[in-house]
Amino acid sequence: MAKYSRGTIKDFPGFNANDDAEALRKAMKGLGTDEDTIMKILTARSNAQRQQISLAFKTLFGRDLVDDLKSELSGKLEKAIVALMTPSSLYDAYELKHAVKGAGTCENVLIEILASRNSAEINHIKKVYREEYGSELEGDITGDTSGYFERMLVVLVQANRDPDSRVDDALVDQDAQDLFKAGELKWGTDEEKFITILGTRSVSHLRKVFDKYMTISGYQVEESIDRETSGHLEKLLLAIVKSVRSVPGYFAETLYHAMKGAGTDDCTLIRVMVSRSEVDLLDVRKEYRKHYGKSLLQAIKGDTSGDYRNTLLLVCGGDDE
Repeated sequence: MAKYSRGTIKDFPGFNANDDAEALRKAMKGLGTDEDTIMKILTARSNAQRQQISLAFKTLFGRDLVDDLKSELSGKLEKAIVALMTPSSLYDAYELKHAVKGAGTCENVLIEILASRNSAEINHIKKVYREEYGSELEGDITGDTSGYFERMLVVLVQANRDPDSRVDDALVDQDAQDLFKAGELKWGTDEEKFITILGTRSVSHLRKVFDKYMTISGYQVEESIDRETSGHLEKLLLAIVKSVRSVPGYFAETLYHAMKGAGTDDCTLIRVMVSRSEVDLLDVRKEYRKHYGKSLLQAIKGDTSGDYRNTLLLVCGGDDE
């Protein structure tokens, strides 16, 4: 897996797993819970270090750290802390499994993860998913979705996007024309053309296709998708286009919508903050500031409360005003 360096959380210097395990045990022992200590330790350690703390906790006390945290915390704070404690290699697989498990499907989770991860990341998710749950991600998705939405997801799960090599301008031109013919020029929409091109071409190729599409049609490709498709398929195609343009930009928009209007989509807020905290959250913050006129930190402050808010603010890692 690629090593990222644009996260807000990095390995803690001078890390000592036993010291942290003892401090956490003390914070949870006896009457009352010292949430402040729990938050400060777990948001200042990388995920790999948190796993070492978990191991040390079991070795020293014969207790499961996550179980203890669950019994001491509740509500949104518990969700955020448990998310931080989930091994990063497992987190996406865990979220996808819970999106297709039981009655109903959480399509937004499938869209967000599968539209934004690169081929290497998706192959890794599939492997972990198989090992952890004893089933294939593709099979679980096809058992739970349908139509063109299902087909687009299956293409993404194949993780066969062309490698980012030299861009063939003739193919760029052809793809842009094909998308135009499949949408704006056609009575009805040729969804299969959108699925094939958006699901298999390289990122650098697609960026040029989007520019060419604008030249040919006078529209951004997002506008055409908005007009020509609807429902979950529309959301998925738009998420792919936005991720191709800029993954941090896509996540900044996702966070904005999670906190916009009445009520907050805390599941999305937690998932994005935690999953990007060691990847590109600094870039997400920058995009948020650029597009929404205030910093991500200020948005979280205004939209959350209590220890839950403080946890997210620590993960966010700073202001961009």
